[in-house]
Amino acid sequence: MTISPLRSANCGFTVAWSDIFRDRFEGHPLKGIALSLGSQTARGEAVITRSGVEGGAIYVLSAHLREAIASSGQATLHIALRPDLEMQDLVAQLSRPRGRQSLSNFLRKTVHLSPAAIGLLQETAIASGVSLSSLSTIGLAGLINAVPVKLDSPAPIARAISTAGGISFDELDSDFMIRRVPGLFAAGEMLDWEAPTGGYLLQASFATGAAAGRGALKWLESRMANSE
Repeated sequence: MTISPLRSANCGFTVAWSDIFRDRFEGHPLKGIALSLGSQTARGEAVITRSGVEGGAIYVLSAHLREAIASSGQATLHIALRPDLEMQDLVAQLSRPRGRQSLSNFLRKTVHLSPAAIGLLQETAIASGVSLSSLSTIGLAGLINAVPVKLDSPAPIARAISTAGGISFDELDSDFMIRRVPGLFAAGEMLDWEAPTGGYLLQASFATGAAAGRGALKWLESRMANSE
């Protein structure tokens, strides 16, 4: 029987945060962001965790991120912290005089970045071996809307919302019965499929469950009729 290995789906991912960043921002949200992995994009929110990052926008891209990690050993997710600001507008705001403000206060007041977003910028700059304050205005604007975050692995299945993998649909007949095991029906996450969280998982599980139930009834009725 063809059964694909179970894999985490709709899950968070691990990131090698520094101890300082992890201790300061664990549990903090990143709101109103846009995420991208190649041509795949998602809008929404994410949450910084002690081991990495998770949240609705992450879950939307989780299948693509998981496969990128499986293929290359790591995936670089880009986070736009102010996705609704055009580059030229962002540069114009960052070009305002800072005066005696710290860079963190300037970013908070001028482009309305949260402490967690500013911390993420600093974390990324340090990891790249540069100081955030040493970046040019254009360089800082570019970083704000394309923060690279390296993801090392998907969260384990125990922490995932759902799973990919399972029994191949090719093993089933039209009534969701396993061809090689007559009388055994499969539905829901027993099957090799995945869907976004937010009702889609439940709907597909209910729908395949109902179809398998009807198939089981049909099979039983056929067996009873043949035995008479």
